[in-house]
Amino acid sequence: MRYPPSSAKPRAGRVKAAGAPPRHRGVGSVASRTWDVSMPLFAGMPAFPGDPAFLLEPSHRIDRGDAYNVSAISLGSHAGTHVDPPRHFFSGGAPIDAIDPGRLNGRCEVVEIPPDRKAVRAEDLALVPPGAERILFRTANSARWARALEFFPDYVALEVGAADELVARGSVRLVGLDSLSIEADATGRFPVHHALLGADILILEGLLLNAVPPGTYELECLPLRVRGGDGGPARAILRERPAVGRPRALSPVRPGAGGRGSRRRSGSRPGTSRR
Repeated sequence: MRYPPSSAKPRAGRVKAAGAPPRHRGVGSVASRTWDVSMPLFAGMPAFPGDPAFLLEPSHRIDRGDAYNVSAISLGSHAGTHVDPPRHFFSGGAPIDAIDPGRLNGRCEVVEIPPDRKAVRAEDLALVPPGAERILFRTANSARWARALEFFPDYVALEVGAADELVARGSVRLVGLDSLSIEADATGRFPVHHALLGADILILEGLLLNAVPPGTYELECLPLRVRGGDGGPARAILRERPAVGRPRALSPVRPGAGGRGSRRRSGSRPGTSRR
């Protein structure tokens, strides 16, 4: 999958990527940086060759005399940033609505592949910490998305040897890449998808990682709950993990979370504080 990342370099004290939610700061706490790594949906956006185009058609408009604005949206199940569940390549595989969100969300490693690499190879996995469950590969694709919002066929993809090594590790639950497809296969057999999805490893494609330094993060990813879906367009966010021994930032007030103006401290249980 492909998508345009921000080309702007992060500046201290600011959210790293355009469109990312603001970071939250609590009294006496260290701010947590946030990156929105999902691709915006818009008419004319990049799409994998042959996939449906994204369309946004207004059905009601205030400037036409209607009381409110409403639009019809048409898109492919693998538009922009999205999750591939097993159903994508296996007719009896789990669809997107059957995927436990806990498999998508949690500690995540962003691994930078050298920009001269034409593919993610098995030897590149030496950069991945042992026991990693969620891995996002940042390649030269991200810089290219930052320069132009157009599909490029010579994108960096995952080699089948790397896919087999990820399966052999036994700990991996999700693999993500900054391209509209995790593999580039001219044979039409799609061995990388078959290897990963056949081992029940979810695939996250279409990430915008240009502004994200390599490291450990908290991934928050929620695909659309499409019943029986072979894919799920998703919003994906990376949050900086607090350093050991440093207090976590306070979470923003949520409806019903407590008294007016109250906040809970992250990382604790109800009754004390919780994220």
